Amino acid sequence: MINDLFNLSGKIALITGGTHGIGMACGLMLGKAGAKIVVNDIDEEKLETCKRHYNNEGIDVYILKFDVANETDVHRGISQIEEEIGSIDILVNNAGIIKRIPILDMPTDEYRQVIDIDLVAPFIVSKRVAPAMIARREGKIINMCSMMSVYGRQNVAAYAAAKGGLKLLTQNMCCEWAKYNVQVNGIGPGYIATQQTAPIRVNGHPFNNLVMTRTPANRWGEPEDVGKAALFLASKAADFVNGQVLYVDGGIIANFGYVENENTSENISQAPLAAVR
Repeated sequence: MINDLFNLSGKIALITGGTHGIGMACGLMLGKAGAKIVVNDIDEEKLETCKRHYNNEGIDVYILKFDVANETDVHRGISQIEEEIGSIDILVNNAGIIKRIPILDMPTDEYRQVIDIDLVAPFIVSKRVAPAMIARREGKIINMCSMMSVYGRQNVAAYAAAKGGLKLLTQNMCCEWAKYNVQVNGIGPGYIATQQTAPIRVNGHPFNNLVMTRTPANRWGEPEDVGKAALFLASKAADFVNGQVLYVDGGIIANFGYVENENTSENISQAPLAAVR
């Protein structure tokens, strides 16, 4: 019975931007639980590379190029998925970007680009798949939020604004769709060991030292840690979990503002804090 709670056989899961890192970890986890995985991206080379990776893990993946920030393209892509595979049961809104630019230096068009991909795109894609979920009275939507959904920091204003908005969008989707047995939740990754973070995860690097001393678990998270959270939220085990953001951060939010070592407890409230994918 316990295994049945996490059995996703027969389900179709779309992971936007699931070609690498956290998105791929979520796709692999849901695929190993039995779901048919669909991955989108705007880069055909990344899609082909990720397909080989999924296949090497024994998972058959359907790849499709479309732009999550373009409503017409999303409609085309989702329609193709519905025609060729079936209706989407699980949506993981993972696609996102970050631009590390001080507010005074950030061009408005770049600010809008981050908002469009990180906040407007989850609205567009969710709005497209939700009617079918509502009609069959069953569905799971998982929005990839961030520690920036609750905290700001310097140089990532657009990202933080988008992720803060995504948390509230998650809650509003819950308020409107929970009565139809559609669960809408978020995941807030902490500092995750991905290919992109490898250069700053070396011993002695100031940012690595910050993460290691500030995170109560005393380690970087693994993409699979986030994938496990996605599996929970996509499963029957989370049927009465709705409108929540599950922070997979090793306790760093609980420890916000302080770093401890053998000798000191120092306030570092101005230190960089952002989920890195």
